[in-house]
Amino acid sequence: MTAVTETGAAYAPGAGSRPFAGTGTLLRLALRRDRIVLPVWILVIAGMVVSGVGSMQTLYDSQAERTRLAASMAANGSLRSLYGPVFGDSTGALVAWRFGTFAAVLAAVMSLIVVVRHTREEEETGRQELLSSAMVGRRAPLTAALSTAAVANAAVVLLITAGLSGLGSAGALALGLAVGGTGVLFATAAAIVAQLTESARLAKGATAAVLGLAFVLRAAGDAGTAGDPARGGLGGGSSPLTWLSPVGWAENVRAYADERWWVPLLMLAAAGVQGGVAYFLAGRRDIGMGFLATRPGPAEGGIATAGGLAWRLQRATLSGWAAGFLLAGAVFGGMADGAADLVGDNAQAREIFERMGGQTALTDAFLAAMVGMFGLIAALYAVGSVLRMHGEETSQRAEPVLANAVGRTTWAAGPLAVAFGGTVLIMLLAGAGLALGHGADLPAITGAALAQVPAVWTLAGVALLLYGAAPGAATAGWAVAGLCLALGWVGPALDVPQAVLNLSPFGHLPKLPGPRMDWPPVLVLTALAVVLVAAGLTAFRRRDLRT
Repeated sequence: MTAVTETGAAYAPGAGSRPFAGTGTLLRLALRRDRIVLPVWILVIAGMVVSGVGSMQTLYDSQAERTRLAASMAANGSLRSLYGPVFGDSTGALVAWRFGTFAAVLAAVMSLIVVVRHTREEEETGRQELLSSAMVGRRAPLTAALSTAAVANAAVVLLITAGLSGLGSAGALALGLAVGGTGVLFATAAAIVAQLTESARLAKGATAAVLGLAFVLRAAGDAGTAGDPARGGLGGGSSPLTWLSPVGWAENVRAYADERWWVPLLMLAAAGVQGGVAYFLAGRRDIGMGFLATRPGPAEGGIATAGGLAWRLQRATLSGWAAGFLLAGAVFGGMADGAADLVGDNAQAREIFERMGGQTALTDAFLAAMVGMFGLIAALYAVGSVLRMHGEETSQRAEPVLANAVGRTTWAAGPLAVAFGGTVLIMLLAGAGLALGHGADLPAITGAALAQVPAVWTLAGVALLLYGAAPGAATAGWAVAGLCLALGWVGPALDVPQAVLNLSPFGHLPKLPGPRMDWPPVLVLTALAVVLVAAGLTAFRRRDLRT
């Protein structure tokens, strides 16, 4: 038997006086549900940092080369905006410079997904209301979600510390705390946003937007702040813009270079304040409700169709991706000429750029590598857009639509059109941004960007096939996209064999801009995407809806 609070939220008798009752049980449930996804996140984040030791030692195997690299970075504002400043010329300092910022961003993404999944998403699907009818306190779900994120980030800290301890235990611990602390900060930020919105999709999107703003602030601050001339140009990161960004806090821990131990304490204090705000808000709203209520409206005009509904639900997300790709393309395009300054006479670094870009001309190789990176990231958009159907089905919003005169193929066509058409749009804008930022040939760069589309469509087709044939395993589409992202991102730097790189569809695409277009792999991947979509739709039509 349940009771009702003053705001109308259900809770079990006796749980009101024990707001954290059931936290341990919910924590074990969350860890069990994430027993596959969470270890993958942890290993990817920590593995990227730890594996960077070998690549840095191979690329810059002498103190003179490391010193030249640090000096070239200090003089290149564009590259500082991408990776951050270099605070030292040891191997550990270079690893922290090259991988620390991106590892912190990935930890933030992992944390926001975990917290929203176990708070707002549970409420949106109705599972939280069922749990709250048992002996579960009002603050237990939020506490379990934050504890899950804390466990994941603690594992990242331990693995990074253990993996880099050979370069110095103090620096290894500092870098681990910088990465894990950023994750905890965005876990509590996501907890606040989850109380404000009524949709898990909006909660993830809003927190991701905050993360994007934090990265831009850090990049702007680092680009405009040179190092200390007395230290050969080393240092930086002290711009007010950098300090406004939690991602900037991570780099200001200064691992392997006069570590600032008070910065992790600052992260912990900020996370505590944000957590307190989240708990305050959680105790003052109904289950399933948010402080920013969704505005109702009649289903008329374009929204009265299945395709119009899909566009209405995803237009804000697509607009954000489009604006982000255009802006990022312009920023990376402006860095193309600085690639030569970074590489210098280092043959190994030049080989990595050429392996990623596929060209002997370093500027073309850099542009091709950036085009490939945009393609890898666009796959995340496409997979997320396709799997939006899975969220609509599990939240039981698809069933009322399909109960009317709307066929399953017609209903699925809307999200698929947004996913596949949106991929073309954002890649086109990424290419335009690169061309404008670099002042290069617009048709050539945009054509190179569009050449990535068949590989993105292939991964979207894999996600659709998983959703149609095995909806319980649909989220594995994220794992497939993540594996391809990891192969394309760090594979060349780690000298991964080409046979392994070819496991990703991106490994078969021509490296453009270049001397010629290689059409066969593009056409084969396009055909494969069509086959995967057809198979996924066929499987979806033949199975029952999940309730």
